[in-house]
Amino acid sequence: MVMSPPVRRFALSVHLTCSIGWVGAVIAYIGLGTAAVLSDSPATVRSAWVAMELIGWYVLVPLALGSWLTGLVMSLGTRWGLFRYYWVLFAFVLTTLATTVLLMHMPDVSSVADAVQIADPGDLDRYGGDLFHAVLALVLLLLIQVLNLYKPPGMTPYGWRKNNRERRTRTT
Repeated sequence: MVMSPPVRRFALSVHLTCSIGWVGAVIAYIGLGTAAVLSDSPATVRSAWVAMELIGWYVLVPLALGSWLTGLVMSLGTRWGLFRYYWVLFAFVLTTLATTVLLMHMPDVSSVADAVQIADPGDLDRYGGDLFHAVLALVLLLLIQVLNLYKPPGMTPYGWRKNNRERRTRTT
């Protein structure tokens, strides 16, 4: 089933908003993680971790889930399909991976945010920022963006079969 043009434009707008917002939120998260790593101020380290937890649960997670869901809707409701083209399938798998890692990682962020609130100021050195996951997420999201922008050629075997079936149906 293919979406009508107005529905497709609306779904695409929501998908782009979620996806671009996710990238922006990751960049903000990296900024906070950097502040937590570089700062000698206990207040800054504590504040950065609390802000990372808030951004994680109230911005990153909803945008990731929104991007995943609207990506699924877009793939199933357009001619691209979810399983027809490798680039769509790879982008969806990478989005699923990034969303899953985020959901598995956020309880750890909450634990550290709670721990820094009660830690002695001298012990805050061991609570560096969470840069590894955030930078990896940014690279992954930018890779997904490139896939969606350039749409590298290549149909899956399923896509070839489906196209051939549609061609035969149109000619008969």
